[in-house]
Amino acid sequence: MHPSADRPAQRAEAAFVSLRTAIVEAALPPGMKLPEDTLAAQYGVSRTLVRAVLARLVAAGLVDSGKAKSATVASPSAEDAKAVFEMRRCLEQEAIRLVATQWDPAASSALREHVRAERDATNRRDHRLSGRLAAEFHVKLGEFSGNPLLERYLTEVVWRCALILSIYGHPHDQIQSITEHEELIDLLDEGDAERAGRLAFQHIAAVEERALARTAQTEAPDLSAILSRY
Repeated sequence: MHPSADRPAQRAEAAFVSLRTAIVEAALPPGMKLPEDTLAAQYGVSRTLVRAVLARLVAAGLVDSGKAKSATVASPSAEDAKAVFEMRRCLEQEAIRLVATQWDPAASSALREHVRAERDATNRRDHRLSGRLAAEFHVKLGEFSGNPLLERYLTEVVWRCALILSIYGHPHDQIQSITEHEELIDLLDEGDAERAGRLAFQHIAAVEERALARTAQTEAPDLSAILSRY
């Protein structure tokens, strides 16, 4: 429950963010069932609103909807992962170009503050949080592009990549990723859009390389217990 969200629409939005976060942080594993009645009780909303939330997550590629209208956490294949990363490289290159054309001190300050949060989470060895914050850095780049449609598609692709990494990626140190985020901001501060674009391309390629097989989960998790943390 989210006490501050006292209206149905607010509770539904809180449920969407909560579920998305739990999925991309790998707390909810691929294939896990998401029963409407359990989610409705967890978030204090109607099953109608739960279905709307799940439909948004399906559209975002984070949830699969079966023939019997049952929802499960998405399980993208290796082929799906390749396609997602190909699209991300294209979108991110254009986002960097647009961000560079309207770069200002406010954007630089906001992104540097975000990177500090990434580093803090990494120093505390909170790998799930640091991984999510790393994804959110790129979502913020989309926001600064000034193109709502590009922002929308880049956001969707970034979250899909986060899900793919939660499935296939090996645990790794985020320090290199954080350093590259800082270098990207430095290049944008200098007005060097060309080098910033090259760095972004290399950065995404490195992220893709980390999408390698991991060991399967051996213990069935409890949905309500997981979501109570989100």
